[in-house]
Amino acid sequence: MVNVLVGLATSLIGGAFVWLWERGKDARVLRRKADFFGLVPGETCLVVMGNKHNVKGVATHKEIRAMIEVATLASQLGCDVVTESSDDFRGSNDNRTEYCIGGPLGDANVRTGGHLAAHLPGVRIVPYGPAPDSAAIVVGEHRYLFEHDHVEHTVVAKFMPPEATRPVVLICGQSSLANQAAVHYLKRNYREIADRLTSVERFCIMIKVSDIGTYGFQRASFARDVTGEAFAPEAGGPPA
Repeated sequence: MVNVLVGLATSLIGGAFVWLWERGKDARVLRRKADFFGLVPGETCLVVMGNKHNVKGVATHKEIRAMIEVATLASQLGCDVVTESSDDFRGSNDNRTEYCIGGPLGDANVRTGGHLAAHLPGVRIVPYGPAPDSAAIVVGEHRYLFEHDHVEHTVVAKFMPPEATRPVVLICGQSSLANQAAVHYLKRNYREIADRLTSVERFCIMIKVSDIGTYGFQRASFARDVTGEAFAPEAGGPPA
């Protein structure tokens, strides 16, 4: 009888330990996810939306899908979500984690252009034009070309403005599809990306989306960690 009771007690203790360990593991996973995305449960996530290229006040379907992916992520981590238009919003993100979605060309997202100039001087985007490097993203000595509906790229950067207490996460793609692809890829692969980075507090990476004609936004991959070049004061150089 004693042995039975001891065995039962051991099983209960073991089961309780496994339950506590699993709960602790789940909490660690959520904390790591929240840290990577810069989100704090109970606080606010600000999503700043851009426009369709050269069409103010109109967001593309893919841009809206990217915003919904960010909003879903924030809600899963216990954050309230508010949205602002890049045409109207000015000022600091203050105590709200900001997700700024869209590139600056064609005034699609003028706030992105401001963020790049103020915080990422090593990143340059070539204006649209007839040249082969039209809309290319230049980071340091690397040039990421824009092959519409074939191969496209997105800059993803996280940084803390000096006047704010929460970070900005910038999603600056060469198209609305590239923005959607980047957000989708980040959500699915953040642990792998975090393992590649020196720090998740401040970083800048390039995400590549390829075979768009077949796979749409779903074939995205990690292209390169460009943190050092992006936050450096100079940009430009030969093609990668």
